[in-house]
Amino acid sequence: MELETKTRKATVHRAPQTQVDQPACPAQYMNNDEKSFAYVSARDRWPVIITGAIDDTYRSVSQCDDPAKLNEGKAIVAELARLKYELQHDRQMTPLRDDGEADIAGYNAELEKLGTPTWFQSPWLFSECYLYRRIATSFSPSTHWKQYDIFARQKMATFRSSRPAVLELAARYKDLIGQIEKDKTQKGTPEHAEAEKILFHEMCEICLWGNATDLSLLTSLTYEDIQKLQGSEARKASEKNILVNDLEAAYAVLTKARDEGKAERHVDIVLDNAGFELYVDLILAGFLLSSGLATHVVLHPKSIPWFVSDVVPQDFSDLLSALAQPKKFYETPSEDEQLQDKTPEPLADKEAEDLAFLGQFVIRPNRFWTHGGSFWRLPAEKELVEDLKTSELVIFKGDLNYRKLTADAAWDPTTPFTEAIGPMGPGSGVNVLALRTCKADVVVGLKPGEDERIRGTEGGGGDSGLRKWAWSGKWAVVSYSGGK
Repeated sequence: MELETKTRKATVHRAPQTQVDQPACPAQYMNNDEKSFAYVSARDRWPVIITGAIDDTYRSVSQCDDPAKLNEGKAIVAELARLKYELQHDRQMTPLRDDGEADIAGYNAELEKLGTPTWFQSPWLFSECYLYRRIATSFSPSTHWKQYDIFARQKMATFRSSRPAVLELAARYKDLIGQIEKDKTQKGTPEHAEAEKILFHEMCEICLWGNATDLSLLTSLTYEDIQKLQGSEARKASEKNILVNDLEAAYAVLTKARDEGKAERHVDIVLDNAGFELYVDLILAGFLLSSGLATHVVLHPKSIPWFVSDVVPQDFSDLLSALAQPKKFYETPSEDEQLQDKTPEPLADKEAEDLAFLGQFVIRPNRFWTHGGSFWRLPAEKELVEDLKTSELVIFKGDLNYRKLTADAAWDPTTPFTEAIGPMGPGSGVNVLALRTCKADVVVGLKPGEDERIRGTEGGGGDSGLRKWAWSGKWAVVSYSGGK
């Protein structure tokens, strides 16, 4: 199928509310909590990220021939260096410069409500969002660097490095979808239904783990094998580190809408990372369309460079260009390969054909996704939430979206997911599915004693009071809330 992209101009929304999300919500994680990942992140990770931004910008500045662009670039580098100094020396977080976007007022109002704190005395969620929004204001008012993405090189380099997994997944996906098309005579049989369900689980788990997945089922079984397998042992093996798995409930929602003959069936995906992860999100979108589990898939990227690897609209263009001309992309040496005098391996014709096999989808950016608050505030964004209510299922990808759904608060880990997402839970009108590998302290929906058990494993945190097991990305949760 031919891949089509459509963009719709993002609606300008009012600034987010300035109060802490809800009285019923526990306290949020703070950067000065030495037993949290917030403490490690603010002191160790953020300076490295800003240094990378400085290095990337300087690299581009050094290649400038235009004096005006060169001078602007040098000023931006100096501004980023000041930001790094302020962060490392725990200076006050200053109001954001007005770059013409409506969210600036919300950020600055929130900052004032917090008492204009220092970097290490502030809530982790807000200050981390503020960090990336602050970086954006170094570029957005400029003439020559307005659209510059300091993370673009890194994102595409990661996609290049994932070449073996990309090619393998493309080949297996194309083959399986082809077999599904040929197998239409079996539609409605228990065997067909079971095979479809297993594939839905596998596609979602590939999206969950990103390039950490071993592609175990898709790369080793034919469609006929899947029908015979019934998913039992393979599922148990691949799910051992998924602490909560509500995929059955999500699948039931999609099949119910299809079986009832509903003509328009949307699935929305609030995206996380670019590169290979975006590629597997497109694979999931293609599967949902090909299987008839959805008639439309709407993908929600960020509007500005965000959390290093998050998807922005330009990442779609870059990825689609690579898929449209895969030989050119994979066979042209990158900047680093040129410096090392390396030549990439040529791409086979069949590999190039496999990469062109995807479905149709819609891209819909919205400024809300880069606001500083949590998704407990989403109901106040009337147009956006009404749009999401028309979806059969809204899939939130990744750790940050999970943190925002749960207000990045210190919930007891046995708290039900439906409670921890507050106004986005039952009665919200939105069916929520969170696919999240754990890379932060907040986690909910666990069985009693589960947190303590994993803390007792190697690297889990033990008696230190730290929930270290939740920082590594080794464990995952797949959590569903029926909002309709």
